[in-house]
Amino acid sequence: MTSFRTDARDSLQKLDGAPAPQEATEVKPPETPGTSRFSQRWHGRLGLLPAGVFILIAIIGPSVIPWSATKVVGATDIPPNAAHYFGTDSSGLDIFSRVVAATRNDLMIAIATAIMATLAGIAIGLIVGMNESKRGPLGFLARGMSRALDLVQAVPAIVIGLVLALALAVILAPNQGRLVRTEVLRVRSEAYLDAARMSGEGELAVAVRHVLPNASWPALENASVVFSAAILLTATLGFLGVGLHPPTPEWGSMISTAASDAAVGRWWPGLFPAAAIVACVFAFAGAGQRLFGRK
Repeated sequence: MTSFRTDARDSLQKLDGAPAPQEATEVKPPETPGTSRFSQRWHGRLGLLPAGVFILIAIIGPSVIPWSATKVVGATDIPPNAAHYFGTDSSGLDIFSRVVAATRNDLMIAIATAIMATLAGIAIGLIVGMNESKRGPLGFLARGMSRALDLVQAVPAIVIGLVLALALAVILAPNQGRLVRTEVLRVRSEAYLDAARMSGEGELAVAVRHVLPNASWPALENASVVFSAAILLTATLGFLGVGLHPPTPEWGSMISTAASDAAVGRWWPGLFPAAAIVACVFAFAGAGQRLFGRK
């Protein structure tokens, strides 16, 4: 009976030329621009929080650790407990205190490496990109520097990395330089550079005022990758025994000394420094994306 009434009503509406009623749909109010900007701003700040935590630990951590990071504080191979949060290693050193204290050492090396490699890469890339096609001694020097970038980048990192921060900067700067050089080659043919030259600006002023701000951004974006590579290379050198001298706390050397413990089932000496490396790399990679990533 209900179906018959519905069909009859639809037939009458078709005869009258009126459209059949449709079910109402819920319309959501549009998001206001202020709310969107507010959420994006706070989302970006939250992305910087993990890196900020690591920096805070590096600053105050060695001053607040419960045990000495370089002295024997208890029996060997104690599993994690209330007194030793991460347990002790095969030498009786407190693992928690060493992981926290190592944060300052590893971050100092990685930050110094990232800054030196990025600044050196930007300078080299700008010089090579602006002068590579020129004739004379300056062009010859620029082309030689370009070949030198390829040469240094081909040398194994572990071979050079014995001097840590400086050597790591030398290793990682060529990649930054090539990024900037590629961008300079694109930017230097833009029309606004010709306008700047016609207005009387010299080549140095054109390079610094116009080319540098537009060509250095890829290197800044890649700085977090350089930082992560420096952390991993520092840990690798420590694992191979050519990094910071023990008992100086360093994540890679801690993993190296824990290798024999892991073979007999003592997992805690190597797990916590390895977790610190992974967390630090992810934290600063996210921070770099928030700070320099293109929107």
